[in-house]
Amino acid sequence: MRNLVGIICAFVLLASGAPLAAKSPQSDPSGDWRGTITAGAVKMRVALHIEINSTFDSLDQGAIGIPARVSVDNGRITVTITGVGVVEATLSPDGNTLEGVLKQGPSAIPVEFERGVFSSTSRPQAPLPPYPYEVEEVRYDNPRQDGVRLAGTLTLPNGTGPFPAVLLITGSGAQVRDETMFEHKPFLVLADALTKRGIAVLRVDDRGVGGSSAGPPDATTADFATDVEAGVAWLRARDDIDARRVGLLGHSEGAIIAPMVASRGPAIGFVVLWAGPGVSGKEVVVEQVRALSLASGATEGEAQKAAAAQAAILEAVIAAPDPTALRSALDELTATGVTPAVPDGTLSQLTSPWYRYFLAFDPAEALREVRAPLLSLLGAKDLQVTPAQNELPLRAALARDGQSVEVLPGLNHLFQTAATGGPDEYGLIEETIAPIALDRIVDWITAVSKAEASVAADTGH
Repeated sequence: MRNLVGIICAFVLLASGAPLAAKSPQSDPSGDWRGTITAGAVKMRVALHIEINSTFDSLDQGAIGIPARVSVDNGRITVTITGVGVVEATLSPDGNTLEGVLKQGPSAIPVEFERGVFSSTSRPQAPLPPYPYEVEEVRYDNPRQDGVRLAGTLTLPNGTGPFPAVLLITGSGAQVRDETMFEHKPFLVLADALTKRGIAVLRVDDRGVGGSSAGPPDATTADFATDVEAGVAWLRARDDIDARRVGLLGHSEGAIIAPMVASRGPAIGFVVLWAGPGVSGKEVVVEQVRALSLASGATEGEAQKAAAAQAAILEAVIAAPDPTALRSALDELTATGVTPAVPDGTLSQLTSPWYRYFLAFDPAEALREVRAPLLSLLGAKDLQVTPAQNELPLRAALARDGQSVEVLPGLNHLFQTAATGGPDEYGLIEETIAPIALDRIVDWITAVSKAEASVAADTGH
């Protein structure tokens, strides 16, 4: 789901810029601008600040203050975002709106700005400093991937330790350590709750965002798993961390990575899967299309037709050896009426190593190999990883003592209390994590950590 699906569609803009170019004498776009970009089923708020040193914000993903290079020519505004794309827009005659497109390769996404800033959204669960525990900014290398240096935050309970610890693994798309989206910071909320209960927590910026380096291009989920292994090794080497009680918690794609890592050896003390799938990525995406279509008002027949078209596209993606072959296969599907036309601009994403790996990977094998205690939680109203599709496969794979699968009523993919479960609600809900989910996760990790400490004491290890 990386690059194509962050929440549903990833939209993280990482760029470097330069001072504002000379203004046109006919118009002056200086000031603050707010806008919205529609990406799939998600509307994301973006902001542009045109001044001496201009910046761009993708507010709902927590990407704030990105340097931008802006030029103005007779009412035409060009915002260059290095390595990502270019916003080309026209200033209205009254000077109050900017209308244009975000160009990314051959694709162009409509975008419109108006003067002003977005009002701050209430997120009452977000903890504020001073915190009643120690906060340490950390950096470490992934020795298995050249050039990958990871940055994060370690929170440590008061006391001397050694403490049990959990490493948090973000969902798809390039995420900062708090997994910030729609001004929610679920990993900050979770880390705060766990650390107050005596559990050390490490949360880390994904490659290429925040303080972490980008590393080699074309990384897949398997590469991201090595980042997690590096974090586990770093935690286990610390004197204030109990190496026998280091666990993992993964959300969405992170809940695919966690069992990959835990299945490779006995070093992982426990695992929590937050909205993790039990079937292949291809099956997940097809079901997403069906569920989201229904939530958008489609009939069952229309939703099934959309899902079938998506399945045909994904089968072509998996089978095609290169973009040229995929273009030919997709054109044939369109010509025969199986699918709508697929824009050229999406081909590079569809054929990316990450997406092809995700489509083909079935998490069941890794899940069956996990020996550690494991709690898998699904939201009953999740339309991205639906319990109807994933609950039974997860139960079949997680059959060992101490492993369980639970469906939490009324919750969406982010574990918010939801009306429909649709992504369009994520930013409108003030709640970051429903108490029923937060309490279950914290209570379970606390109990498992104490049980492991008792076993270690009894065996003398």
